[in-house]
Amino acid sequence: MYYIKYPLFYLLSLLPWRVMYFISDAVYGLVFYVIGYRKEVVMKNLLIAFPEKTDEERLRIAKDFYYGLIDTFIETIKLLSVSEKELSKRFSSNLELIDAFYDTGVNLYLLAGHFFSWEFINHGVSHFGKYPFVGVYMPITNKAFDKMMCNLRQRYGTILLPAGDFRSKFNEYTGRYALGLAADQNPGNPNNAHWVPFFNRLTPFVPGPEKGARLSNSPVIFANFYKVKRGYYHIQFEVITTTPREFENGQLTKLFAACVERTIRKNPPNYLWSHRRWKWEFDEEKYGHLVVK
Repeated sequence: MYYIKYPLFYLLSLLPWRVMYFISDAVYGLVFYVIGYRKEVVMKNLLIAFPEKTDEERLRIAKDFYYGLIDTFIETIKLLSVSEKELSKRFSSNLELIDAFYDTGVNLYLLAGHFFSWEFINHGVSHFGKYPFVGVYMPITNKAFDKMMCNLRQRYGTILLPAGDFRSKFNEYTGRYALGLAADQNPGNPNNAHWVPFFNRLTPFVPGPEKGARLSNSPVIFANFYKVKRGYYHIQFEVITTTPREFENGQLTKLFAACVERTIRKNPPNYLWSHRRWKWEFDEEKYGHLVVK
């Protein structure tokens, strides 16, 4: 099936950008107004995050979010055939900040929230940065699509590690790396989490990214990426710490959560609101001992 699906998507990717965005607008109308994909989850999340906003303001954020979500999928198809020259025009960054660490011999932890567009950023960082870029991915059930996405993400040298086997695969890796993690994942088990303030409520965050950075004493960098305009993306790196072992357990996660919240408040539609970020509710009796002070 791969050799049937891939050529079809590649041919679609050859369409001009303006035609791709015409398709994106049409799909947006279908997804938002007809299918209503996860609309209830999106609106509930926005109410939790922005109770001070009016219904109309939250609806505007939701609509802009869906535009960004559909654009991300359409642009992912476009990336199948985009040239290096075209990519260099559409990707900007302060990569010099993380490149400066390369000659020091340290590895890096690049922590991000679920922002748009992760596929564009993967291409840019892996192609234009000095560090070998290591990314964690969730395999797709459909084998043909999984192969197509893996090939796309590895186009410029990204080293992919499956989420389910991350620990063993990562321990086997011996080269230099900048490890990219969407560190705002919902933990599968709230009893194995750091509970930190996030939009005025205690929220569980996975402890793995902080744990790994502290074990290796690797600098922790916050990665904020966003759309400059349609089809053009920027990633802004910000050093959280170069000495993670100096922090108490959970403190780095708390700092990271604050970075994500600050970033979302500046650009609310740029976050993956269909992600069930507040799946778990805080219970003092169950989780009080896990709250980061």
